[in-house]
Amino acid sequence: MKKINVFLDDYRKPPDGFVYVNTIVECLELLRTYEIGHLSLDHDLESKRENGMLLVKIMVREKLSADHITVHSANAVGGKAMYKCLKRAQSSHIYSFDTTLSLRPLPLDSYTPMMLKHYQ
Repeated sequence: MKKINVFLDDYRKPPDGFVYVNTIVECLELLRTYEIGHLSLDHDLESKRENGMLLVKIMVREKLSADHITVHSANAVGGKAMYKCLKRAQSSHIYSFDTTLSLRPLPLDSYTPMMLKHYQ
């Protein structure tokens, strides 16, 4: 099965080659259905309750993962909390150490080609 790349955000446009979702419900559906190569996550979404942190907690509980997970949230507190939760899951062997975890905040309005290199 071909792996897909997924970009969860309610504001930014996804990099080329990424499936765009703007809710955790849509993201969970893809995580449960497809193999994911690169998963890029935002914290702040339209729903204040169903945010990126809730998604990460569900992912850890259900052992849903990807080859590469990037937290791209510009929310410093929320993004770091998501990243730390994923790192704890990896340290606890819930996630394989083969899963690459990255914390790379993206600006809200535009990004440079250098910032997008991470997504290629």
